[in-house]
Amino acid sequence: MSGDARNESAYLSGPIQREKFPRRARLLRHADFDEVYKRGRRHFCVHMTVFYLGREQEAGMRVGFTVGKVLGGAVVRNRMKRRLREAVRLEGFRPIAVDVVINPKKSLLTAEFPELRKEVGRAFQVIEQKLSEKRNP
Repeated sequence: MSGDARNESAYLSGPIQREKFPRRARLLRHADFDEVYKRGRRHFCVHMTVFYLGREQEAGMRVGFTVGKVLGGAVVRNRMKRRLREAVRLEGFRPIAVDVVINPKKSLLTAEFPELRKEVGRAFQVIEQKLSEKRNP
């Protein structure tokens, strides 16, 4: 192995700088999930159902995921959450005060990632549009 090959492999295996999914952007408390389900609205997509509820206080989007046991074992459910988390991270958080809960469907497992990412982005656009209509009739 030449010196150049070693340097290249060391470069490839180094830490990758990327954006995170910050704690302030996550929906964590059970009470918050319940409030979104009870008082919020729904948007249906091919691979998921998105629940959302506008907030008056704090600015910024908070996102949570619910994946029921009916969709598969722990490994399958965690894979679904990882894919959704990455799609949300890549699509970016909107600067609107809203809580969002994403509930995937079984078809999410077989969906191509670019399609999933586009669906998440479209859902965020619809949510932003609906909330701006509600605030500015």
